[in-house]
Amino acid sequence: MDSCIEHEGALEQYISWLELVKRRLPFGLAETGLSFQPDGSGSRAEATYASLVWFCSPRSSSQWLDHWARLRLQWWRKFALAPSEFSSRDVQVDELQEGASRGVKIVYSFPWGQETLENLWSLGDSDLLQTHGGVRAKIQCFDGQKLVVPHVISVVSNMDRSMMAYMHNSLQLMKKHDGKQKLYRRKVLKLHPVLAPVKVALDMGRGATLEQRQVCDGLLQEFLDAGISAWPGSIDITSSAEKLNTKYDEMGVLFTMVIDENTLESGVLQVRSRDTTIRESKHISEVKGFLLRYMRAAHNM
Repeated sequence: MDSCIEHEGALEQYISWLELVKRRLPFGLAETGLSFQPDGSGSRAEATYASLVWFCSPRSSSQWLDHWARLRLQWWRKFALAPSEFSSRDVQVDELQEGASRGVKIVYSFPWGQETLENLWSLGDSDLLQTHGGVRAKIQCFDGQKLVVPHVISVVSNMDRSMMAYMHNSLQLMKKHDGKQKLYRRKVLKLHPVLAPVKVALDMGRGATLEQRQVCDGLLQEFLDAGISAWPGSIDITSSAEKLNTKYDEMGVLFTMVIDENTLESGVLQVRSRDTTIRESKHISEVKGFLLRYMRAAHNM
């Protein structure tokens, strides 16, 4: 990630997209995939990357680099529990990627020091020209009424390192007193709701009946059909409620829903929040709508 990052794929696809954008600047091509980079020991490590190659007017390339650097830092901080641990810095001249006139790094402050999550480079037009044989006519675009060869802004994120940063940023050791005023600690992976891989876990408790299983399976399918990631209650039917809550908090699960005998009689189940540990009673017909509203609000936070 800190060395030269491949963006040849987007440059090679450049020509095929020109007609779609009517040769008008600016526009960008984004992609994700695996890449193999040197790991410092002589071997090559596999990592997942996401990249944006932005094609813009030569006269505004510096402003576009500033724009994307600002926007990307805002994005990283938006989903962070401790936003100040994410920061950006300009790349010094002796650190610039080959062919780059300017660079910006988005970094995260781990306990062992800062590591780069994202590199942004202003690459000029040399790579684009080289990719297409130096033929300026076929790669030119309109900058207003003028035909120009675009400049390239490259934005590349190491998704594996980024996820590690968010997990470190979100892991908390919470202190709480129980009913007997005894202090205990619990680990909570307080990932932003948008990033939490599992939004809701279903729990039937020990000795679940066939009817409880049927309700659980139906609710699970309802959530999945609505695009809500859910953890099946049938996986952990032998664990105590306390152990399950501990497990789900460490997984970052947003809500736990308990389907018990009362649910079969009245349609009411208990909904526990990861962040507050408060349990609320909700009718089974309301929980999908509740989760969808919660997630919509989280996207706008």
